[in-house]
Amino acid sequence: MVLFFPRLLFAVLVFILGLIIAGVLKALVVRVVTLLKIDELMDKLEVADFFQRIGIKLNVAEFLGWIVKWFIVIVSLIASADALGWSQVTVFLSTVVSYLPNVLIAVIILLVGLILANFVYEVVKKALDAAGLVSSQFLAGISRWSIIVFSFMAALVQLGIAESLIQVLFTGFVAMISLAGGLAFGLGGREHAKKVLDKLSKDLGGDR
Repeated sequence: MVLFFPRLLFAVLVFILGLIIAGVLKALVVRVVTLLKIDELMDKLEVADFFQRIGIKLNVAEFLGWIVKWFIVIVSLIASADALGWSQVTVFLSTVVSYLPNVLIAVIILLVGLILANFVYEVVKKALDAAGLVSSQFLAGISRWSIIVFSFMAALVQLGIAESLIQVLFTGFVAMISLAGGLAFGLGGREHAKKVLDKLSKDLGGDR
């Protein structure tokens, strides 16, 4: 009991110091990300609009600051628990700390996927509009949501959530998109394909 109080005092001091460092580092990360104008970039790329439509206000600076803060807090808790000899608590918190990088990587995968999805949407829509396809917006939308769903599934795999189920769902999703794309081309691209073939036939006939 006599030895417990010094260890308890040391554990409390370590935890308080960890909280102070966590708060300082969070403020620093938020400041740096704000100066880099990452959130403004997300607005321009319409990534923030996507999250707003599902009821989430995207703030990359605050999110990264939150990750850093809780990483330091949990590390300080591990040090405090270790000082008190709470081995089971230490093991549990160590597992949580080792999982946090997966969360960060999953978020990055999702953000990159959303950026790529919006970029592909614009490229496909403009290309199909230039080709005169009636269903350009529909096909561009399929392209966008295919990338979003793929990114979401990749993020879940990174988090280790139902990996085998996600693989099955991904296979089914690819098959569904292929079928939808074929139907869309058959319905919306038939006229354009006929024009191209007629023009090609005339060109070949003219060469003769």
